[in-house]
Amino acid sequence: MSAMFPAAVNAHSHAFHRVLRGRTHAKTGDFWSWRTQMYAAAQALTPELYEKLATAVYAEMVTAGYSAVGEFHYLHHRPDGSHYPHHEMEFALARAARNAGIRLTLLDTCYLDGGFGAGTGFGTGGRIPPNPTQLRFSDGDAQSWLSRLVGLRAAIAEEFDPDFVQVGAAVHSVRAVAPEQLRIIAAELDPALPLHVHLSEQPQENSDCLAATGLTPTGLLAQAGLLSARLSAVHATHLTEQDIALLGEAQATIVMCPTTEADLADGIGPALELGQAGAGLAIGSDQHAVVDPWQEMRALEYGERLRSGVRGRFSSAQLLEIAHDGGLRSLGRNASGDLVEIASDSVRTVGSRVEQLPMSATAEDVRSVQIGGREVARDGVHLKLGAPAGLLAAAIAELDQVSG
Repeated sequence: MSAMFPAAVNAHSHAFHRVLRGRTHAKTGDFWSWRTQMYAAAQALTPELYEKLATAVYAEMVTAGYSAVGEFHYLHHRPDGSHYPHHEMEFALARAARNAGIRLTLLDTCYLDGGFGAGTGFGTGGRIPPNPTQLRFSDGDAQSWLSRLVGLRAAIAEEFDPDFVQVGAAVHSVRAVAPEQLRIIAAELDPALPLHVHLSEQPQENSDCLAATGLTPTGLLAQAGLLSARLSAVHATHLTEQDIALLGEAQATIVMCPTTEADLADGIGPALELGQAGAGLAIGSDQHAVVDPWQEMRALEYGERLRSGVRGRFSSAQLLEIAHDGGLRSLGRNASGDLVEIASDSVRTVGSRVEQLPMSATAEDVRSVQIGGREVARDGVHLKLGAPAGLLAAAIAELDQVSG
């Protein structure tokens, strides 16, 4: 026995973070201590190795029931900051998605600075330059990033089917892009592109932004002219009431990543209030501590229950809509024929009412995944690539060897 549902959309992914799963739990810490380990992985990646790793990660997503992914990508250059001649890192991700058969929106990310300066505001020398790891992230300024983005879009369009690989845009965060650079992006970025940004994931980001500018990160985006319906704010965990109102009025999409936010001790964002204010909602697996849209949906609802003391904050139908329709809206996509078949008689789902399967099923219950009307995975095995575990093991072993 089984039931069919629209396939989920993973609206926020950092493919290379997958290597950290099960490796960051030995000590206490927070987001910032976790980031140190993430940077070490970032330094070791070459285009060839990234293609292998991303192929494995995208295969894992497909077998779990995702049909599309938004890849928040900032590993643009060589580790020393020198440029690859032909968008090698971006093409590695595009080929990986094509190999796995997943729809990719490559969210090419503007990441210019190392953070807020101490004691001075933006635009007056109050920026921390990129640290040695961040050199490969940065294009120097917004104009250079915009120019590279134009070239990337043209190059991708020549080689890849736009139904499966397309290019979007992202600003890493307000700590990584100064206000004058944000204003250039607002003025010159193609308005047809979806635009994503990490927003208020950590209280420190808020306090540093307030100290430097007198505004919250949301307020800074509003001042720069970047709040609109094409914007997706990722995490949006620590917001003021005014922030919620601004995001709702703009009809922005909020990409919640509940399993990552739990794993990194980020906090629980005000998902219900954002939806009530007029914002859309989507889900993402972010650092891939969990790759399972069903667990992501449940974690969103459970977070709301823990925060409010009330059950049923989102209905099962609403969770399915967030996972599919919300994700497509976030990525600026239309898709048809993307379906997932869920076993309704497994040890987890037996006895569940079909409409309530989002509250009981997991990726282990995915019998079949269809993308564009074509079956891509069945019973946890990718029909072209095989079992994702083997692919992941080989890629992670190679990365370990390179990074020492």
